[in-house]
Amino acid sequence: MELQLEKIFIKEVKFGQENRIADGVLTINREGLLEKVRDDHRIACLDLEIVRPGDDVRIMPVKDVIEPRCKISGGEMFPGFTGDDDTVGSGITRVLSGAAVVTTGKVVGFQEGIIDMQGPGADYTPFSRTINIVITCEVKEGVKQHVHEEVLRLLGLTAANYIGEAAREAEQEVEEVRKYEHKPLLEACSLNGGLPIVGYVYMLQSQGLLHDTYVYGVDAKEILPTLISPTEVMDGAIVSGNCVSACDKNTTYFHQNNPIIEELYEKHGRDLNFVGVIITNENVTLADKERSSSFTARLAEKIGLEAAIVSEEGFGNPDADLIMNCRKLEERGVRTVLVTDEFAGRDGASQSLADSAPEADAVISSGNANEVIELPALGRVIGHDRYADSIAGGFSGSLKDDGSIEVELQAIIGATNELGFNRLTAREF
Repeated sequence: MELQLEKIFIKEVKFGQENRIADGVLTINREGLLEKVRDDHRIACLDLEIVRPGDDVRIMPVKDVIEPRCKISGGEMFPGFTGDDDTVGSGITRVLSGAAVVTTGKVVGFQEGIIDMQGPGADYTPFSRTINIVITCEVKEGVKQHVHEEVLRLLGLTAANYIGEAAREAEQEVEEVRKYEHKPLLEACSLNGGLPIVGYVYMLQSQGLLHDTYVYGVDAKEILPTLISPTEVMDGAIVSGNCVSACDKNTTYFHQNNPIIEELYEKHGRDLNFVGVIITNENVTLADKERSSSFTARLAEKIGLEAAIVSEEGFGNPDADLIMNCRKLEERGVRTVLVTDEFAGRDGASQSLADSAPEADAVISSGNANEVIELPALGRVIGHDRYADSIAGGFSGSLKDDGSIEVELQAIIGATNELGFNRLTAREF
């Protein structure tokens, strides 16, 4: 299985009469896009804006962020949603690098966050550095929360798919081509040449209503841990549908650009033999946690893993899943490295995770989400800043009279992302 990613670097986005890409400029037919996404009887109103790095703009509450792409061959984008149910992970995919679709509107689950395009908040979110096509969607009165989430999820994926199609007939050359190969498992494991056989255990948030992640359109809470090609992950097989805290929510963009997978590919054949990805869910009940972690460890043992990277999504309850995965992998001789963030209190002195084990002796921290930051008032808010007091990371009095906001990093999209798609870590003194 081989996936070829062809990148076109987008330097500017504007509205025009047609969708096209030329000289690094993405032109979007505004009315055409709105017409494409408004065909849903549950939508009350829509708005569409373009926001650029450095703009005096705050976007909140953010539901999802998606990178526009186009499948040239090997399936369709976002299978199970905008594409058919066939698999992805092979063929050619064209990427509009530097552009992102952002969805916002009234809050769905009080765990949606903030993107500041300038000021101190911009330093903590990667989406202050993308050109964002922001869709503000308000649903009709009486629409229940889980339906509200579905409307925004489908709208964002549809918009990203529509915009991405401009890459099919782009009027400029592809600027970067990367090829990623994933060999059949038996062949991959036999080609290690003495290098350690390494896998990636990818924990997906799936802890009930409004805490969902989708794999080929299937809610991850309905799956048992399973093997998946890393190229499938890179190619839109996994889609965000959850409302976990903004700081460590894996947006669809993060799944499309998972830096752990990228780094494992960089080291493959040189420092290690990267043989595959085990996706596993995060569960509510103890019995479900035990079942999923046991299946994960058994899969790792069956394919002969000698080491594994395990990444978490969320915090608190999922910490138990993280530690169970770690302990059971280590018991089977699989050396384990954990990637997580910390909720160690505003002074950093509290216990970082809700669970721990002696086996968890190799941990990468992506930062303390309880750290407080002051966000100055910006010239314009897209969405609604009135939720500042109630979103995760906010508190009574977070929103000041002058429009400034005092919140924990927890409220900023991607601030402590547990895939490492940020610039924070911990330092030992």
